[in-house]
Parts: sequence; structure tokens; C-alpha cells
Amino acid sequence: MNTRTYWLQNMEKIARPILEAAADNRLRDEMLRYSPKPAAALEAFGRSLAGIAPWLELEAVFNDEERRLQKEFRELALAGLRHAVDPQNPQRFYFSNINGVGDQPLVDAAFLAHALLRAPKQLLRPLDESVKNNLITAFSQSRDIIHHDNNWILFSAMIEAALHQLGDPSFDLMRIDYAYTLMNSWYVGDGMYGDGREFANDYYNSFVIQPMLVDLAKRYPVIATNAKPKDLAFLDLVMARAERFAQFQELLINTDGTYPVYGRSMCYRFGCFQHLAQAALQGFLPQNITPAQVRCGLTAVMKRVLRAENTFDQHGFLTVGVYGSQPEMGEPYINVGSCYLCLEVMLPLGLSETTAFWSDPDADWSAKKIWSGQPTKRDASYHEAAN
Repeated sequence: MNTRTYWLQNMEKIARPILEAAADNRLRDEMLRYSPKPAAALEAFGRSLAGIAPWLELEAVFNDEERRLQKEFRELALAGLRHAVDPQNPQRFYFSNINGVGDQPLVDAAFLAHALLRAPKQLLRPLDESVKNNLITAFSQSRDIIHHDNNWILFSAMIEAALHQLGDPSFDLMRIDYAYTLMNSWYVGDGMYGDGREFANDYYNSFVIQPMLVDLAKRYPVIATNAKPKDLAFLDLVMARAERFAQFQELLINTDGTYPVYGRSMCYRFGCFQHLAQAALQGFLPQNITPAQVRCGLTAVMKRVLRAENTFDQHGFLTVGVYGSQPEMGEPYINVGSCYLCLEVMLPLGLSETTAFWSDPDADWSAKKIWSGQPTKRDASYHEAAN
């Protein structure tokens, strides 16, 4: 089995139960088995699509078996989208705090929005106008949820970006600009942002902050009129910080594929490396890190995590835990649907098998180089010039 096949098989194993249930209009019922939280279905669906969207969008698929799987998953995703926002469907997903659902729909509407931005040709263009209008209505409903003054500011911004892509005339650029201004004010240095005014030592720079900020700034770079305190344009700042943070993420992968478990939401498993995966996908890895070493490092992480017993339950759904079933590792807001953020590590599947990421020979990642005595450049912090 080659490495891409290994990734595809595990992507399919994780995502299929969610996509099939969504396409069959039974995902809400499936999630009730694990959590009474009404937003769990949107959590599972939005996070799953956000991770596999670049692969759904990929046109240069040369393997017949992979092409068949991609076609099937595209169809499942579109069917799930139609059901999710159909106002006549009793099993539709919750996008607002109606009937005391809570604030969570804002979070996972944003992950679904991120998926649409990552795969506009396959997840937006095929939709008929009625489904697009239903999506606009659903996303607009989430505006009634007040975001917290932390990474949630990006959820509101990401939803506005999706509304813009859907052609909604009520699209509000100011919500994106406001997110830029706050995130820039929360930058703490060396490629990292605080999660609000205070820095939190966890993986939220990768779970949410940097991936969403990069994709927003790439699409809407010119509106950040209030976010230029340094001598670089805002997009340049975002990308320079993102490159540094990708360097740091690669250094976290141990020689055996383990990685430090600290901070909250670790039950997202290898979703904590979303940012490194996105750097590989979009080509902003640091110069001293090759695509091949990232591929090998992330593969080692996947193999280490997925070899744990009870990673999946008897129905094929993920369990809550870091290494197998460890429900005590989950915060009160965590449910089975939450754990599908792990699929964000699959972003490089959006690269053709002929690219360097997949075709270059295997290479040691930084930890393996260091701890085997190979010549390795020292790490250095990143600094921005003052005005």
C-alpha cells in the first residue's frame, strides 16, 4: 500500500459514516445516540466536509478507484447539504439558537462555510438556486448568535465569506474586517496569536485561528484597512506568521509519531496538525521543510493514533479520546460529532499524486533528523520589524 492509498483508506473510514448518514437524512438521529446536543449533526458534517473539501475539489485524479470514491463522496456531500438546510425537512440541521440549542451552531456553521470556500466548484456550483437560498437562510440565522471575544470572531467572518460566495447581497465585509483587526491585535509574536486578549497554550492556532485567517486573508486581503501596524501588508503579515507557525508544528511531531498532548480539545486527535497540512496544501511551508518530510511526519502521526483500539465504535463512528476511547479526555462541549475535526489533517489529499508532496521519496522529519544525529539547522524565532 502506498502512502496516498493509506490516507485515502483512513479518510474514507472516518468520513463515510457521517456522509452516508447525512445523505440518507438520518445524521441527527445517529448523533442522538451519542449526545443530546442538537448541534452535534452539524458539527460532524461541517467538520468532515472542511477536511475533505480540497480532495473533493481536486480534478487531477488519475487512479480509477480513487476517482470512483471521489465521485461517490461528492454526491453524498451534495445530498447531505440539501437535507441539512431544507426548511421542510424535520431532520434539518440547527444553524441558530432556536429553542435553546445554544451557541454551538455558530461554530460549526463556520466549518461548513470553510468547506464551501475550499471546494466551490464541487460544493457550490452544482447546487440549484433553491438549495443556495436555503444555505443563505441557514447561514444568516447564525448571525443571531453572539460570538465570544476569542477565536469565535473568525466563525462570524467565515460565515460572511460563505454568504458572499453564495451571492447574498446582505454579505457584511465589516464582520471580516473586524475579525482581522481583533486577530491582529491579539498577535503575541513568533507566529502565534492569542485566543482573545490572553494567550492560551493549546492547539487553537491550528484547530481554528491560522487556517481560517489564512483562507480569509487570501480571498479578502484589501479590506483590512485597520490592521497594518507593521511595515508589511496584512496578507503578507498573515502568511509570514503562518509560515513560522508551520515550522513550529512540524517540530512537534516526535520520532515515533507521537506529539505533545496539552491544552483543550485534544480529542480532535491529529486535527491539531490542520495548519501544517494546509501549509503543505497551499505551498507555504518554510524553505527548510520539504513536502516529503511533512507527508512522512503526518503519516507517522496517523499510524500512531489509529492503531489504538476503540478509536471507532461498533457503528463505525469515532469515539471521544486521544488514543482510543478516553471519554474523560473530553471537555463538556465535546461530543462524538466534535471529533471529526480530525479530518482536517487530510487537506493534502487535495494535491495531485504527481506533486512533490506525494511523489518525492520518503524523508525524515525534523525530530527524526535531530535524534538520529543528522545535520540539522537550528530553530530560530520569527520577529517583525517595528514601524
